Amino acid sequence: MNRETSLFSGRPSELVGQQIAGYRIEQEIGRGGMAVVYRARDLRLERTVALKLLAPELARNDTFRRRFTHESRAAAAIDHPHIVPVFEAGETDGVLYIAMRYVAGSDLRHLLDREGPLPPATAVRVAAQVASALDAAHDHGLVHRDVKPGNILVSRGTDSDHPEHVYLTDFGLTKKSLSLTGFTTVGQFVGTLDYVAPEQISGKPVDARCDVYGFACVVYETLAGHPPFRRDDDMALLWAHQYDDPPPLTEARPGIAAQADPVFAKALAKRPDDRYPSCLDFVAALRAATTGGGPAGAVRTPARGDRQRPGAGEERPQPPPRWAEPVFLPRP
Repeated sequence: MNRETSLFSGRPSELVGQQIAGYRIEQEIGRGGMAVVYRARDLRLERTVALKLLAPELARNDTFRRRFTHESRAAAAIDHPHIVPVFEAGETDGVLYIAMRYVAGSDLRHLLDREGPLPPATAVRVAAQVASALDAAHDHGLVHRDVKPGNILVSRGTDSDHPEHVYLTDFGLTKKSLSLTGFTTVGQFVGTLDYVAPEQISGKPVDARCDVYGFACVVYETLAGHPPFRRDDDMALLWAHQYDDPPPLTEARPGIAAQADPVFAKALAKRPDDRYPSCLDFVAALRAATTGGGPAGAVRTPARGDRQRPGAGEERPQPPPRWAEPVFLPRP
């Protein structure tokens, strides 16, 4: 079998049952323009993993391979209960691969498509978990660049007080590399149109505040049932992100307190300097606007330096619950 021709041939069954780098492929669970994700069995440790296989042409680019190795190591170094862990990354038979924890459940995209807008308390609870993951990545020098509902996994929680456990995935291990190696050209960007920050569109340098914008677009959608900007064609949508004011959330969701509108206006500001400095800052402001300050024990918004010094007024990150240990077995 020629793996290069079958990987993106549109016939995923060709790889089912095959072994790649010590993993036996069981089922395709996701697909994009540059990668396919499979549920696979780690034959060495006897555990189920999510195996992401990158398009073969990426492995043929020396610059991309070096960036891939560097970024994979950086992502694997993050130990956070709301970030999908990277177990291994490498190359075999001309194919780059990443093995990650397999999370049984759904993603936020499917959840919104099935249930529509979320209750404010649920939306804020989910947002707080994603925000903590994004800020942790930023503290490690990683910018996600493609925050969207499809990259937010929602799995079963531990009890009625914690009904869901949320993971952020697809940390753009290749996104920056693509822009540096000729797979994107001048005037293009890597991201998803509904959630892309103005500076990504214009080709300006991006930092953590790019993720604040994309994350705010996602949270807006969880409450309104649609992203902040909706246009008939892609060019009009790109223009809206760069120049149009976001519509007030309360126009789509009148039952939400009007104080939420200026919170989103700030998070979706065109200039990065005008946005919240962190995702947790944004969530704290949204919680205060929608609940009048939130319950005791709500997510605190520490200064960026505090997040790197547990004990300076911040609780240490809690380990994942027992059901979220590294081995996830597929549901029957």
